[in-house]
Amino acid sequence: MANNNVGQRRLVVGAHYGLKDWLAQRVTAIVMALYTVILLVLLVAGSRFNYEGWAGLFAQQWFKIATFVTLLSLFYHAWVGMRDIWMDYVTKSVMLRLIMEVATIAWLLGCAGWAAQILWRA
Repeated sequence: MANNNVGQRRLVVGAHYGLKDWLAQRVTAIVMALYTVILLVLLVAGSRFNYEGWAGLFAQQWFKIATFVTLLSLFYHAWVGMRDIWMDYVTKSVMLRLIMEVATIAWLLGCAGWAAQILWRA
Protein backbone atom coordinates (compact mmCIF):
# COMPACT_ATOMS: atom_id res chain seq x y z
CA MET A 1 0.00 0.00 0.00
CA ALA A 2 1.49 3.33 -1.07
CA ASN A 3 1.74 6.25 1.30
CA ASN A 4 0.83 9.48 -0.50
CA ASN A 5 1.89 11.79 2.32
CA VAL A 6 4.82 14.00 1.48
CA GLY A 7 6.97 15.12 4.40
CA GLN A 8 6.07 15.15 8.05
CA ARG A 9 2.68 16.00 9.37
CA ARG A 10 2.60 19.64 10.25
CA LEU A 11 1.14 20.72 13.55
CA VAL A 12 -0.80 23.91 12.99
CA VAL A 13 -0.67 26.19 16.00
CA GLY A 14 -1.49 29.80 16.69
CA ALA A 15 -4.51 31.94 17.32
CA HIS A 16 -6.04 31.36 13.84
CA TYR A 17 -7.17 34.94 13.42
CA GLY A 18 -5.16 35.79 10.31
CA LEU A 19 -8.04 35.62 7.82
CA LYS A 20 -10.42 37.47 10.14
CA ASP A 21 -7.90 40.27 10.64
CA TRP A 22 -7.04 40.42 6.95
CA LEU A 23 -10.74 40.74 6.12
CA ALA A 24 -11.30 43.31 8.90
CA GLN A 25 -8.49 45.46 7.51
CA ARG A 26 -10.06 45.38 4.05
CA VAL A 27 -13.60 46.08 5.25
CA THR A 28 -12.54 48.98 7.47
CA ALA A 29 -10.44 50.40 4.62
CA ILE A 30 -13.48 50.25 2.32
CA VAL A 31 -15.61 52.06 4.92
CA MET A 32 -12.98 54.81 5.24
CA ALA A 33 -12.65 55.09 1.46
CA LEU A 34 -16.42 55.40 0.98
CA TYR A 35 -16.60 58.09 3.65
CA THR A 36 -13.78 59.97 1.92
CA VAL A 37 -15.62 59.81 -1.41
CA ILE A 38 -18.86 61.02 0.21
CA LEU A 39 -17.00 63.86 1.91
CA LEU A 40 -15.29 64.89 -1.33
CA VAL A 41 -18.58 64.84 -3.25
CA LEU A 42 -20.23 66.97 -0.58
CA LEU A 43 -17.33 69.42 -0.65
CA VAL A 44 -17.29 69.72 -4.44
CA ALA A 45 -21.08 69.92 -4.72
CA GLY A 46 -21.45 72.34 -1.81
CA SER A 47 -21.22 76.04 -2.35
CA ARG A 48 -20.48 77.01 1.25
CA PHE A 49 -16.93 76.06 2.09
CA ASN A 50 -16.85 77.95 5.38
CA TYR A 51 -17.68 77.41 9.04
CA GLU A 52 -21.44 77.62 8.50
CA GLY A 53 -21.24 75.04 5.72
CA TRP A 54 -19.24 72.62 7.87
CA ALA A 55 -21.52 73.20 10.87
CA GLY A 56 -24.57 72.56 8.69
CA LEU A 57 -23.05 69.36 7.36
CA PHE A 58 -22.17 68.04 10.80
CA ALA A 59 -25.56 69.11 12.20
CA GLN A 60 -27.23 66.35 10.19
CA GLN A 61 -27.67 63.14 12.19
CA TRP A 62 -26.84 60.83 9.25
CA PHE A 63 -23.49 62.56 8.76
CA LYS A 64 -22.65 62.31 12.46
CA ILE A 65 -23.39 58.58 12.36
CA ALA A 66 -21.39 58.12 9.14
CA THR A 67 -18.48 60.00 10.69
CA PHE A 68 -18.61 57.96 13.89
CA VAL A 69 -18.81 54.65 12.00
CA THR A 70 -15.81 55.75 9.95
CA LEU A 71 -13.89 56.66 13.09
CA LEU A 72 -14.75 53.29 14.67
CA SER A 73 -13.47 51.65 11.50
CA LEU A 74 -10.29 53.69 11.78
CA PHE A 75 -9.82 52.69 15.42
CA TYR A 76 -10.36 48.98 14.70
CA HIS A 77 -8.05 49.21 11.69
CA ALA A 78 -5.42 50.79 13.91
CA TRP A 79 -5.94 48.15 16.61
CA VAL A 80 -5.33 45.26 14.20
CA GLY A 81 -2.21 46.94 12.83
CA MET A 82 -0.77 47.90 16.22
CA ARG A 83 -1.49 44.49 17.72
CA ASP A 84 0.35 42.84 14.85
CA ILE A 85 3.28 45.21 15.32
CA TRP A 86 3.41 44.47 19.06
CA MET A 87 3.23 40.71 18.44
CA ASP A 88 5.57 40.40 15.48
CA TYR A 89 8.19 43.09 15.72
CA VAL A 90 8.49 44.79 19.09
CA THR A 91 8.81 42.30 21.87
CA LYS A 92 8.69 38.62 22.68
CA SER A 93 8.01 39.28 26.37
CA VAL A 94 4.40 38.32 27.01
CA MET A 95 4.01 40.73 29.94
CA LEU A 96 5.43 43.72 28.07
CA ARG A 97 3.34 42.88 25.01
CA LEU A 98 0.22 42.66 27.19
CA ILE A 99 0.97 46.05 28.74
CA MET A 100 1.45 47.60 25.30
CA GLU A 101 -1.75 46.03 23.95
CA VAL A 102 -3.79 47.19 26.95
CA ALA A 103 -2.34 50.71 26.58
CA THR A 104 -3.28 50.67 22.88
CA ILE A 105 -6.83 49.52 23.66
CA ALA A 106 -7.20 52.19 26.35
CA TRP A 107 -5.95 54.88 23.99
CA LEU A 108 -8.28 53.81 21.16
CA LEU A 109 -11.31 53.58 23.48
CA GLY A 110 -10.48 57.02 24.81
CA CYS A 111 -10.30 58.35 21.25
CA ALA A 112 -13.68 56.76 20.45
CA GLY A 113 -15.26 58.35 23.53
CA TRP A 114 -13.75 61.70 22.69
CA ALA A 115 -15.00 61.44 19.10
CA ALA A 116 -18.53 60.69 20.33
CA GLN A 117 -18.34 63.65 22.69
CA ILE A 118 -17.21 65.97 19.90
CA LEU A 119 -19.83 64.78 17.43
CA TRP A 120 -22.83 64.88 19.79
CA ARG A 121 -22.07 67.76 22.12
CA ALA A 122 -24.75 70.38 22.42
